[in-house]
Amino acid sequence: MLKITDESIFREQIAGDRLTVAVFKTTWCKDCHFIDPFIGEVETAYADRLSMVEVDRDDLPELCGELNILGIPSFIAFRQGRELVRFVSKLRKTRDEIEQFLDRAVEVSAAIPG
Repeated sequence: MLKITDESIFREQIAGDRLTVAVFKTTWCKDCHFIDPFIGEVETAYADRLSMVEVDRDDLPELCGELNILGIPSFIAFRQGRELVRFVSKLRKTRDEIEQFLDRAVEVSAAIPG
């Protein structure tokens, strides 16, 4: 997964017509580390439908403030620079829940002309 540490690169990544899911994490978040063992497999399984990028909330605090990233990990799907859907909860996220969110993101994206 592409790790983004520059806001301009983030904006470039989400601006395209391809569905892009940003995963907001931090190094100190236990729930963020919980997804590490399987998130690569999930990314590979969805590679034909979307791109995934990772943002450390501590690296880009202004951007995360703008996007209202409070809980982590947070997942936000973007297309053409617009937020489509987000998956945020205070609970630990399971692989199944993440895959359900990605399925929903793909469905929402497909409904948008482009």
